[in-house]
Amino acid sequence: MRTADYLDGHLLIAMPGMGDPRFDHSVIYMCAHSPEGAMGLVVNKLADQMTFPDLLEQLNIPCGASDDSIQVHFGGPVEESRGFVLHSNDYSQDGSMPVDENMALTASVDVLSAMSKGEGPKMSLLALGYAGWGPGQLDAEIQANAWLHIASNDELVFGRDQEGKWSQAVTMLGIDLSLFSTTAGHA
Repeated sequence: MRTADYLDGHLLIAMPGMGDPRFDHSVIYMCAHSPEGAMGLVVNKLADQMTFPDLLEQLNIPCGASDDSIQVHFGGPVEESRGFVLHSNDYSQDGSMPVDENMALTASVDVLSAMSKGEGPKMSLLALGYAGWGPGQLDAEIQANAWLHIASNDELVFGRDQEGKWSQAVTMLGIDLSLFSTTAGHA
């Protein structure tokens, strides 16, 4: 039974002073969170030197008309050669995994082919790699003040302003992060 303590469908916001530079100023959409671990996709960082047409060429998928508008994101440091498409639930296939009532995750090349033809999901984010945590690891990082979380927002997930997503997410928290200490403590 799922409880409100799990963050599926929420956004993680990396706190200032996080020790891992791979996640500095990251916003992560949480695709799965359970006692067995957690998995999410960084939604505000683009993959270095990889375009959608480049990816299609590598996979021998014919390029369509909408190829240049699709950005390729750095989804996280785990399995960086593996692709994932986080998308609105208006698109589904056998390999699609529902995340919540609005979003799904698909990791097959069929979704890329559909996207190249303009036949894919209405909203999508293509990512290479993912962020992963073992059992209890994410919970411990949250307790250590490495992450805060908020409800998901389509503009933060699918918007094109990669540089502004972290600041927008912080603003949604309603707090001034300049007042935060970078050292953890407990009352």
